[in-house]
Amino acid sequence: MPTIFHSTSELLTTLLDSIGSGKTQLPDFQRDWVWDDERIRRILASVLQSYPIGAVMLLQTGNPNVNFLPRPIEGVSLNGPINPDRLILDGQQRLTSLYQALCTGKPVITKDTRGNKVKRWYYLDIEKCIDPNSDKEEAVLSVPEDKLVRGMHNQVIADYSTREKECAAGVVPVHIIMNPPELFKWQADYLGGDNQKLAERSVKWVQFTTFVQSAFTQYQVPVIMLLNTTPKDAVCQVFENVNTGGVSLTVFELLTASFAADNFSLREDWQCRSEGSKCPASHTFNTHFKQDPILQGLSNTDFLQAITLLVTYQRKKANPSAAVSCKRKDILKLSLQDYKTWADKVTQGFYDAAKFLMEQKIFSNRDLPYATQLIPLAAIFVELGTLAHNQTVRQMIARWYWCGVFGELYGGAVETRFARDLPQVVEWIKGGALPDTITEAYFDPNRLLSLRTRNSAAYKGVHVLLMREGSKDFLSGVPIDLQTYYNDSIDIHHIFPVAYCRSKGIPPEDYNSVINKTPLSSRTNGIIGGNAPSTYLNNLQNKYNIPAANLDQLLRTHVIDVNAIRNDDFNTFFQKRKDELYNKILMAMS
Repeated sequence: MPTIFHSTSELLTTLLDSIGSGKTQLPDFQRDWVWDDERIRRILASVLQSYPIGAVMLLQTGNPNVNFLPRPIEGVSLNGPINPDRLILDGQQRLTSLYQALCTGKPVITKDTRGNKVKRWYYLDIEKCIDPNSDKEEAVLSVPEDKLVRGMHNQVIADYSTREKECAAGVVPVHIIMNPPELFKWQADYLGGDNQKLAERSVKWVQFTTFVQSAFTQYQVPVIMLLNTTPKDAVCQVFENVNTGGVSLTVFELLTASFAADNFSLREDWQCRSEGSKCPASHTFNTHFKQDPILQGLSNTDFLQAITLLVTYQRKKANPSAAVSCKRKDILKLSLQDYKTWADKVTQGFYDAAKFLMEQKIFSNRDLPYATQLIPLAAIFVELGTLAHNQTVRQMIARWYWCGVFGELYGGAVETRFARDLPQVVEWIKGGALPDTITEAYFDPNRLLSLRTRNSAAYKGVHVLLMREGSKDFLSGVPIDLQTYYNDSIDIHHIFPVAYCRSKGIPPEDYNSVINKTPLSSRTNGIIGGNAPSTYLNNLQNKYNIPAANLDQLLRTHVIDVNAIRNDDFNTFFQKRKDELYNKILMAMS
């Protein structure tokens, strides 16, 4: 396998000159410079002592398939856009700190130990620099913007506000160390300022320039150069491997930088679709994802995955040997034209998917069993087009959907399943074989015993399935739709209340199971309280004038055995409801 990099070293002065000229820049996906004052002092002290500061990693430009928008590092001022020869993948913080301190001639805008924004000049103390026994970190001074160092009660204890005062104190601004003309001027003032100290200062200056100036001007930085033959996914993987910030770079950030090179703002396009902001006049949707109760949690990566599924599926239809995929490396291969072709279609696909889920009685992303399943669902709606409006087709999609939920097939790494879902579901609907998600789905009835919290997709699935199958509130007697879900604050509540179960010694693993829970309004749950079922049912009948026969019918919509609950018979209720729920699940999956 051909190598994708080579290693060398480069003079710090040469590297910083390249940065200042714009020949070495950052890819736009790099985050902002964040180093604080103390870290800047330490890296200057490391260079002063010729200590290693670590290798930097650069990427050669010139590959049309790896085209990231460049930007100069902070502190660099260019007259106009310059195409760089190299991009900094690793070393941004170190190189920015060194460039700002050594090259700009301006105070460095950084942060103190408390995170407050400050401006600092950096100096080298001649005496401490040449003393072999001194702590060289103490030789690097950090001074406020006004060059006045203050102590307690804001008293000025050192003043470097003029060249004369710098020379008198024997402190050299670091930003002239690699600037020979300016350093020569400073030398002239230092040696000519006090004739009585000329001999002493001359000796110190010779030592300073011999050991200190040369430490900076002769400092070699190890450089790892990624060649411009390196594929984009490899560049991104290498970047993350060496990124010491601890935050993974998202594919969205990488594509944003890539598309920006073609004058397209992916970030603004996503903000339009997601938040309704920064929309161009050509935007055709009168809503946005965050307004949709199901889609409000949709991420930009979800959106890109759905597009990638469809792009790769079209390629497979043209070339059967091609693969359908939406893994990271596949998303990174999206072209701007791919994105523009599919973005609006996928946006509509997600809205169609949300409408379908509303039909299944999923009214909020809180009740969404698997947010990940939205991705293939949206892609399926896009690919089916108007065919998805057919009742039989929607029933088939529902079967696939519930098999995924109760088969618990969308946890963990699911990109491979997405890649099978899209072609298999579409082909099945058009007369092909059952998709793997249906044939592989299995639900063990004993799983109901362990479904206790919303952390489980199947738990939320049972809750939603009961609403889909027509469960009605004990008090209002109306089925749950979008309006009642929000107006009546529908949630999943205990049928045999916790307080009652505890008083009867019923195990918490039983009374907290989904078998003992059902969707009810907050008002009904307040009436239930901690009472025995027989008590709160009588209360509903007598206080709210609900005939017993009507209430019994309402209980049956929740697959509750009427005799068992009216007699407070938890064990019979529990076993019969377990069986009924299992049958409901099997029907949804078949």
